[in-house]
Amino acid sequence: MKKRLVILGAGESGVGAALLAKQQGYDVFVSDGGPIKENYRTELEENGIVFEENQHSAEKILNADEVMKSPGIPEKNELVKQIRAKGIDVISEIEFAYRYKGNSKIIAITGSNGKTTTTALTYHICKTGGADCAMVGNVGFSFAKQVAKFPKALYVAEISSFQLDDIKTFRPDVAVLTNITEDHLDRYDYKFDNYINSKFRVVMNQKEEDVFIYNLDDEVTAKTITNYPIKSTLAPITMSKQLPQGAYLQNAKMHLKWKTEEMQMSIEDFAIKGKHNQYNSMAASLAASAVDIRKEKIREALQT
Repeated sequence: MKKRLVILGAGESGVGAALLAKQQGYDVFVSDGGPIKENYRTELEENGIVFEENQHSAEKILNADEVMKSPGIPEKNELVKQIRAKGIDVISEIEFAYRYKGNSKIIAITGSNGKTTTTALTYHICKTGGADCAMVGNVGFSFAKQVAKFPKALYVAEISSFQLDDIKTFRPDVAVLTNITEDHLDRYDYKFDNYINSKFRVVMNQKEEDVFIYNLDDEVTAKTITNYPIKSTLAPITMSKQLPQGAYLQNAKMHLKWKTEEMQMSIEDFAIKGKHNQYNSMAASLAASAVDIRKEKIREALQT
């Protein structure tokens, strides 16, 4: 029997997951409560994927072995409640894509602010450093579509808390948490702690050999990090002090210390300006170092 995967939402992540599921031999059904954009509809049709739009037919959904829901659909949704009540597993697209990524590495970037810039910058550094990589998630292709169509050795993924809510085994080699501010609280029962927990899920499956990059100067992160049993190697960034390992800013210079290597670079040389971009640059440089991009290449990338 083929495993039945029902996908709720036919946007970038839903259609990407449908393509990957079809390729992997699942019985796939895509359901969208609204109209499906023409480009996505064409993709579903061309790949022989069964779908419906402007409605959710309970009988075609509640017989699923597993449901992948779009990050835009909240838990309070009636259909989601019915799916949960039946005990059907609900996963997010990044969880599904993760199963089929093979030996590829993942740098996963989350946070309330700066994640898009940090993701784009990390990708730029890795690409400059010669890595076979793609930028996926909330920017570029959906992660699942990239895995299905154009697999790479490294994925630089921008990931939202909504996507992290439905992971089970997803384990990034490098996790980056830029910062945490009160955001999307309507989705978290207006409890800031629920949102914080959500963000820290990015490290929940990490092991000792994985790396966690976080901002020591972010009040919420610094205050709550000890609440989580983090196994990965910690790599902080800061503007307030020197660090034995990580990245810090002192006298207008970025110091990057990773394993036995150290690199310094004047912030005058950064192509993107502004204090928040200095944080983004430190996080991106450290992430690139963690996947073995050479420091001359990091320097070159930050200048362009």
